[in-house]
Formats: sequence, C-alpha cells, structure tokens
Amino acid sequence: MRAVLEARQKAAAVRVEELEAELERVRASLADAEEVLRRRVIGLEQYLEALAEEDAPAAVAEGVSQRKPVGPRRAVPHRQNAAGVEGLSVDYQALMAAAVEAGGDGLGARRAAVVLGWDSALASRVEGARARLKRLVERGWLVEEKPGRFTLPASEQAAGAERPGGGS
Repeated sequence: MRAVLEARQKAAAVRVEELEAELERVRASLADAEEVLRRRVIGLEQYLEALAEEDAPAAVAEGVSQRKPVGPRRAVPHRQNAAGVEGLSVDYQALMAAAVEAGGDGLGARRAAVVLGWDSALASRVEGARARLKRLVERGWLVEEKPGRFTLPASEQAAGAERPGGGS
C-alpha cells in the first residue's frame, strides 16, 4: 500500500512540474504578445497623429534644413486666416458641425470619433479624434474651457446656428 501511495505522490509531483513549466512558457508567450500589441497600438497612434498634422509650411531659419513630412497631411488653417469652415477638410468640417450641435455642453473625443466614422471603443481612435480637436483649439476654431470638452469660442456660439452648415 505504501508503494502505491508513493508512486501516486511521485506522479503528482511530476505533473506539477510539467504544469509549472507549461505555465512559464505561457507567461513568456503572453509577455511577448503584450509587447507586440503595445508596439502596434503606439504605431497606430503615431500614424493617426501624422495623418492629422497640418500641411502648412513651417518658417525655416537661414541655414536650417526643413524636415520632410512624415506622411499625408491635412491643412488646418488658423481661424483668422480662413474664409470660413468651408476651408477645412471634410473631417474637420464634420467636427465643427458636431461642436455646433453640442452647443454649450461641448464635444468630447469619443463623440468626435463617432462623427469621424471611427470605432469609439478603440482608445487609439479616440486619441486620434482628441488630437484633431486639440488642433482645432490650437488654430482658434474651438476652445477647451473644461478638460475634454470642446466648444465654439464664446463669440461664435450665438452665431453658430446662423453659419452655413452650422446645423439647426
């Protein structure tokens, strides 16, 4: 009887060692997969940022070479230099229309992602939409009085409904 119990104990010990080794292999594979996922998320975010950057030429100092653009760019002119919302790309026009609809509540990045036709469940898409909204703030088209809430400047909120394509 003792020999049978010792044999069972040894078999159980061997099984535990096999499972521990398998667990270590799975943990290593999981760590590798998480690293690949992290790199791909960062790559997608960088790609979206490159797409969203402005196309306006930067002022170049004498003797300093201008860097080549990273990828396709979309121009977002400064508000005072633009004739109107019509001067913006289609995506930015859609964001401006959504900001008019949102009124005083402001437009959030998740809603902006939906307006752009993107999956708002993906963090990279929401961040891409937030980058576009921030660019509109930098250019004077929108303001961010509350963190994460983008609205028309106070001078334009009353006139927002009267603007062409400004909504109802």
